[in-house]
Amino acid sequence: IDGCVTRNSEVSIILDGTIFNAKDLGEGTDAEVILKLYERYDFPEVLNHLNGDFAIALYDSKFGELWLGRDRIGVKPLYYTNTVNGMAFASRCKSLLTIPDVSRQPNQQYVALVAASHYRYFDNQTSKSPYQGIAQLPAASWLRMKDGQQSMGTYWKLQDLPDWEASEDELCDMYRELLLDATQIRFARSTNAGFTLSGGMDSSSVISSAVHVTGAKQEAFSSVYEDKTFDESEDIQTILDHTVSEWHQVRISNPDVFGLVEKMVAIHDEPVATATWLSHYLVCEKVKSAGFSYLFSGLGGDELNAGEYEHFYSFFADLKYENEKRLLKKEVSSWVEHHNHPIYKKSYNIMDSDINKICDLTRSGVCLPDKDRLHKYGNLLNKDYFDVRKFKPIMDHPFKKYLKNRCYQDIFRETSPCCLRAQDRQGMAFGITHIMPFFDHRLVEFMFRVKNKYKIKNGITKYILRKAMNGIVPNATIQRIKKTGWNAPAHLWFSGRSEHDKLKDIVNSSKFKNREIYNNKVINKLIDEHKKLVDSKIESENHMMILWQLVNLNTWLDSI
Repeated sequence: IDGCVTRNSEVSIILDGTIFNAKDLGEGTDAEVILKLYERYDFPEVLNHLNGDFAIALYDSKFGELWLGRDRIGVKPLYYTNTVNGMAFASRCKSLLTIPDVSRQPNQQYVALVAASHYRYFDNQTSKSPYQGIAQLPAASWLRMKDGQQSMGTYWKLQDLPDWEASEDELCDMYRELLLDATQIRFARSTNAGFTLSGGMDSSSVISSAVHVTGAKQEAFSSVYEDKTFDESEDIQTILDHTVSEWHQVRISNPDVFGLVEKMVAIHDEPVATATWLSHYLVCEKVKSAGFSYLFSGLGGDELNAGEYEHFYSFFADLKYENEKRLLKKEVSSWVEHHNHPIYKKSYNIMDSDINKICDLTRSGVCLPDKDRLHKYGNLLNKDYFDVRKFKPIMDHPFKKYLKNRCYQDIFRETSPCCLRAQDRQGMAFGITHIMPFFDHRLVEFMFRVKNKYKIKNGITKYILRKAMNGIVPNATIQRIKKTGWNAPAHLWFSGRSEHDKLKDIVNSSKFKNREIYNNKVINKLIDEHKKLVDSKIESENHMMILWQLVNLNTWLDSI
């Protein structure tokens, strides 16, 4: 594991990450603080005392025990494998693959999901990795190795505790205090820090919180596109005077997608989940060249504050299950007013029809996998390779509310894991540490006790965050309802003549065909269809994400 090392006569500790509350726990380096805690508590209890982003390995020679531990949200990755000589562990799969008896054979189910499904399902099985012979320690977990025997457990989990009964103003004060403190303790440990900035509430709240606690404007980095569908430059302008000392714009127009994917896969040891991370890669390159070592982001804000469009359905399901007919009708009406879309149309009837696909309304809080999304591209696979329809995603439901379970699923099994891993990989490649105040476990625990009505209200997401940031974030940002979403114009990257031809060359090569993963006739047809859809300039859904996954998967398989 990369990071600091400390030891005494009996105990050795390796730490990858940062303990943000270390000064409250003792003196010395973070690893030394952990060592002193271990002198008082058993290892799982040590982890419970830590507020940080970490992967830890501790060996106690007195008892012949090896312990591994990972932070609560899974910000820092931690892999392990059993070998003929014992057990090996690392922050990256690549390190473990250098061991002679560790197989490089890919996980077939993972390959199939990348080839023909949606990125939300890649990380559904949290103990798996993309390689058959390598396991992953899940978030908030510990592993003990003694006398050749392994045992595992969790040291922290979110509880279904009663919702806060404080007033709206009191809750906003609590939220504000937690976010400001989460930002402050992280900023105190971050030298040469920069900030990613979009036009949304999450990144704006983080940089504004930093300005508030430090009294100084900060430098910000943003990806800028010629394609206005995804460009947020105009929205960002509203916050610049308030928070930014220098704005670094990373202009992305016609990137060498295939060349960049090759570089990215080499540092990820696996396919990169979404095209957004190509933009992030170029931002990291700029951050490094500008001399910054830490990069703050708003990752986690959507999951905590019910900021994704998918969260509306879970919110409506709670109202429907609780028979709140009048409020449901009002909220759906506001949803249609603020978020109707020419492709993804919204109405009460559409909601009423679609809600049953992703929520089991006969059981309180039970969310269902989105089978339309899961199976949409299933026909791309050769039938003999894998049947995506037989894949049954794990759907956790520790809470009685649909919205809470949906957000929980996003944090631990769907949107967050691949994002956290991508940030970590690309950060390591450029010597940058990513910092995410929204994933402070105190703020996570707080938000899972906040009532739905303070998360979505009058068709507007992130209600409590908007109100809590009043006076800290500019009003123009707080009052902006539309959500561009952190995305990239990958539809254009795969529709040009040269890109189209490269895709065709890949899928019609003998190496690609010999893997027998894809139905070659179907994938050729899809590539042509994507180009026609984009060339027509008609606003319609295209195939950019599955083509991104194809290029990444092929590049990865070529490398192992």
